[in-house]
Amino acid sequence: MTEEGPRLSAREMIERLEPSLSPRRRVRAVAALLAGLAGTVFVAALWWSEPGPLPGRTHLAFALFTVFSLAWACYGGWLLTRRVPLFATDRVVAAWIGLAASVTTAGLVAVVAAQRGTGLGLPLAIGGLLVAAALVLVVRAHARRAALLRRLRELTGQETGGEER
Repeated sequence: MTEEGPRLSAREMIERLEPSLSPRRRVRAVAALLAGLAGTVFVAALWWSEPGPLPGRTHLAFALFTVFSLAWACYGGWLLTRRVPLFATDRVVAAWIGLAASVTTAGLVAVVAAQRGTGLGLPLAIGGLLVAAALVLVVRAHARRAALLRRLRELTGQETGGEER
């Protein structure tokens, strides 16, 4: 004879099975936050402490690296504040930040190499590898999120529509 407790809906069951942030994800979120803040402080301090006027492309590079460091810090902070299951939204956001950073960095390095006349082969090859790896991560993140949302729809028997997280 078994004693049945209160019945849970499929959504409540899913939320109990997957807490908003596992300890491993929480560590990754803190690492992203701290790395982003440290990168921002380091790049900004280096930028501000440069003696004399800097060329425009140097200002652009410092600004971009500062923006990407801030993006990682914001991502870590956003992730730490989530109290609901994310269904791999965090992976999608991180993958897009990585893709944007790799495309921008590869482009900037290629422009600098072209201006210096040092040859584009190596910068384009390395940049292309980084962009390809980031693109693979974006595709995998979207596939994982889609699979989790399909599973959620199967368990709840309904469409999630526009309220996806």
